[in-house]
Amino acid sequence: MSKTYLELSQDGGGAHKFYEVTVQGQVVSVRYGRIGAAGQTQTSTFPTAQKAEAAAAKKIGEKMRKGYAPAVQGQRAPRAVTRRQVTSAPSTARAVAPVLWRFRTGSAAFGIHIDEERCWVGNQAGDVFTLAHGGEVLARYQLPDGVKCLVADDFWIYAGCDDGRVYDLSSKLPFAAYDIAADVDIFWLDIHEGVLNVADRAGRLTVIDHEDEHQWARGGRGEHAWMVRADDRAVYHGHTHGVTAHTPDGGTELWHTPTQGAVLFGWQEDDAVYAGTGRHTVQRLSKATGAIEATYHCDGPVYSCATSPGGRFVFAGDSASSVYCFDRDGTRLWKLGTGGGSALSMQYRDERLFLVTTDGSLVCVDASEAAVTAAQQGSVPVARDVKLAAALPTYAPATTAGSVTTVAAAPAGSVVVECVQENGRTRIHVVSEGYDRSWNVQFPRAIREPGARYVVDALHAASGGFYRVRGDIRRLV
Repeated sequence: MSKTYLELSQDGGGAHKFYEVTVQGQVVSVRYGRIGAAGQTQTSTFPTAQKAEAAAAKKIGEKMRKGYAPAVQGQRAPRAVTRRQVTSAPSTARAVAPVLWRFRTGSAAFGIHIDEERCWVGNQAGDVFTLAHGGEVLARYQLPDGVKCLVADDFWIYAGCDDGRVYDLSSKLPFAAYDIAADVDIFWLDIHEGVLNVADRAGRLTVIDHEDEHQWARGGRGEHAWMVRADDRAVYHGHTHGVTAHTPDGGTELWHTPTQGAVLFGWQEDDAVYAGTGRHTVQRLSKATGAIEATYHCDGPVYSCATSPGGRFVFAGDSASSVYCFDRDGTRLWKLGTGGGSALSMQYRDERLFLVTTDGSLVCVDASEAAVTAAQQGSVPVARDVKLAAALPTYAPATTAGSVTTVAAAPAGSVVVECVQENGRTRIHVVSEGYDRSWNVQFPRAIREPGARYVVDALHAASGGFYRVRGDIRRLV
């Protein structure tokens, strides 16, 4: 057996990654990722040992030409992850928002998603909690590092994590669905039809497909890119110099619009994107042209924003623990204190405004007209503090093929898929009848094993010509 270990580490926040090639007979294993992390592994088998050695030498040569050099594993320390630096001052509002309930997660929280059944909150300690809309805590996921954001793509829920991975939380056992390149320091992300769009500290936009393979990247016009939103028409990228729209395929620039200050957060509706800025404003931009259609003025830097459906009401959270509501045309309707830190992210649903804050709380605010009117007159409900259940279900990511539950037969109505090797890569294809067997299946890399078969609850076709797994994954033995 022979092993070659290489590293590429650049100053100024650039690449900090490793590449290891192991040859054992006819088998070549490549392990790569961020220095200090376990990384991910790809294994290929060749007809002869000589061909395996030649393939390994080619891979090593390609990396060394890109600047990698032989190194001793463990001598370089992992690079510190960038944490979003925020401040939070007391609110200047004369009244406090009508908070219905509050759940304290224990660490500053950026991630939030509210769906029909549950509320999701992710914090910098790597905890993701799910709660009922009434505030009851249902489950807890423990991820390896801080959660940068939570995003939904139809049924699927994803958590962007400070370990450089994006975890699929849609089934009972979370999986690492994407492994971000080591030189991409995630600030925010969005996923649309299985395609991952990442905005990073350097102001870049990186797009990765359903097979976790790099598609294209664009250097931003500015730095510190927090906003990224995507739909069928474009990827909308917010940074220190405004908002830029790119085509989903290839990244051609469609338009660029300077905003009033650096973009700190973004929201989207069908025909508009909303950019919260450091210059105390939220600005609504046309998705078609990039034209600024309305400006919503706050009294401090805007950390987060959201709207009711169709942009009827626009909400914003500032750095001074206040939350605002505006009419569509920009008229300020109210400003209230959050009662507990500045809102780092927010989402509106069914006359409720959900906030996650600098003190690590998930806060449910009654945003109905009657409740807000009463709050402005000083009448607010007594907020209920939600407590953790004594025996809370807790789930951690599956990291190896051995961590997947096994079954002896496929249950009725389930779908069987198989791991195969194609051109040195492991792919997942459908075995069950009624599916296009030439399509790949988006599947966790950590549990792929050539020749193995798996049972999934269901498969859904994505517009990009691949299938996505819905429900639990079990290995067929």
